[in-house]
Order: sequence, then structure tokens, then C-alpha cells
Amino acid sequence: MKRKLRWGVIGAAGIAIRSVIPGFQQSETGEVTAIASRELSKAEETAAKLQIPKAYGSYEEILSDPDIDAIYIPLPNHLHMEWSIRAMEAGKHVLCEKPIALNADEARRMADVSRKTGAHLAEAFMYRHHPRYERIAEIIKSGEIGELRGIHGTFTFNSAGNQANVRFRKEWGGGSIYDVGCYPISAARLLLGAEPEAATVHALLSPEHDHVDMMASGIIEFPGSVALTFDCGMWAAFRNTLEVLGTDGRIEVPSAFIGNPNFYVYTKDGRREEEQPDLNQYSLQADSFAGAVWGERKERFTPEDAVANMKAIDACLESANTRKRVLI
Repeated sequence: MKRKLRWGVIGAAGIAIRSVIPGFQQSETGEVTAIASRELSKAEETAAKLQIPKAYGSYEEILSDPDIDAIYIPLPNHLHMEWSIRAMEAGKHVLCEKPIALNADEARRMADVSRKTGAHLAEAFMYRHHPRYERIAEIIKSGEIGELRGIHGTFTFNSAGNQANVRFRKEWGGGSIYDVGCYPISAARLLLGAEPEAATVHALLSPEHDHVDMMASGIIEFPGSVALTFDCGMWAAFRNTLEVLGTDGRIEVPSAFIGNPNFYVYTKDGRREEEQPDLNQYSLQADSFAGAVWGERKERFTPEDAVANMKAIDACLESANTRKRVLI
């Protein structure tokens, strides 16, 4: 029987119930042992629905369970640092939802605790674990689309009518840059293999939604005169796309972060579809995490990578609020 990493989940968030917990359960390495909520009835209901053996009515209880190796945290953004640190100090490895924290300083504190305790800490950008991004990077490196000139990314959806949504609480880390803008930012950093130098962002700061950014558009400057242009939103029609533009061609990813994994390459010879395996990104993430915990795989995305992504997000938020270009 294959070795299993025993997961505990803090919080019964929608993303956990719809995608992440089923992904753990379908992975080669993971099993979900327990779930905790501040309402025991909610934990019990979720445990019954997803066939999870244990349900706890407090976060503290799940951290003291000796039968749990790792904790997944899908709590609102302002609770990420506190409960990640408490979990690591309790001897658990941690997979924390994106964005990993409210700012780079919080992310650094989490990284420091990871180093001090020896607990593995990772940010839950599941899309990065699908092999198609390695293939995209390979095509860029091959020179097939020429010299890189820019990347454009989008991630938008419309949930503006749900006033109770935690994404609309400013003090809780609400807003579209935190929630979905982080995806094209991380993708550009991944594909360029570099860290950004400056950000300029314009945002719709909605009084109806606690003045969080309900839509944002920006440009993030990278070394070599290459930039990411992006837009993100929670009050717009759904899209999640990525385009990589070169001097001789381009790569178009119609479903860049969720959905159909296939993408298209355009060159002087025409268009071709790169067919990709239809794999569960959440299961791949779980297996990558377990491999790093057990020392069987190299840690692909370190806590320092999460700190770097938060630095870019910090700059985007500052720019959106000051209407100025911000150096990173």
C-alpha cells in the first residue's frame, strides 16, 4: 500500500469543499483525516458529505490531533499568517491558500517559522503543478516564438451581488488583486524566471463593497524591458487567459488557471494546438507537496517564492490606492 500524507483542513470554505479536498482524496499520496470549523455542525456536515473521518468544532483541536501530518488552510486572507504559524509550531506541514498572507512582511514571518520548525510551507497555486506550464516554458526557451516581448493575463468573474462575501471585507484582505490578480502575477514570474521591478495599477474601488478593488488593470515591469499587463475583477464577465507574445509568434492559453488545459502556439507556419493531459491540478499539488515533505522531490516553490509574489501584490495595491507607479 502506498504511503499516505494525512491531511487536516481548517475551515469549510467553498474552494476546499468543491476542489481541494476532492483533489487530496483523488491524489496518489493524500488522505483527508479531519476537518475543523468554528461551528461543529458545519464541520460534521462537511465531513459526512466528503467522507472525512473526524470533525472538530475548533481550529485548536485539529492542531493537537497526532494523526495529522499536514494542514490545509482555506481561511479568509487575514487569518492565513496566524493559523499557518500556529500549525507549523504544532508540528504540522502547511499548504496555505493564496495569497499566502496580507503582505510580504507577514509572508516573511511565515517563511521564518517554516525554517525554524522544519515544517514544509507552500502556497496553494495549484495551476503551477500541471505539466503544461513546463511545456509553455520549454517553447519559450526554444526560441520558437522569438524574443519575448510581453505577457498579458486576465482573471475575472462576477460575484458582486453577494454582499456577504468575505472577499468584500477590506480588513480581511478582500479585493480582486488578492483573490485573482495574484494568478497572472505569479504566472509571469514563473515563465520569465525573474522578479518584477515596478507596478502601475488602476482600480475600481467600490463603496458598495467596503472600498475593495472590484476590478483592477495594471502593468508590471520586469527586467529586460518585458512587462506583464493584466486585469482582474470580481465584477466582470468570467475569463482566465494568458498570452505570451514574442517577436515571431505567440502562445495563447484560453483557460490559463482553471478549465481545459490545452493551449495554442501561433508562428509563421500557422496555429497548432498543444494537447495536454486532463489532470486534476489539486491532486498534482497534493502529490508535489507530499514528495517535498518526504524528501522524495525537490521543493519547487519555496516560501521565499511566496514572499516575492506578495512583494509584487503589495506594490499593485499601493499603486491602486495612490495612483502612482511603485518600485518593487
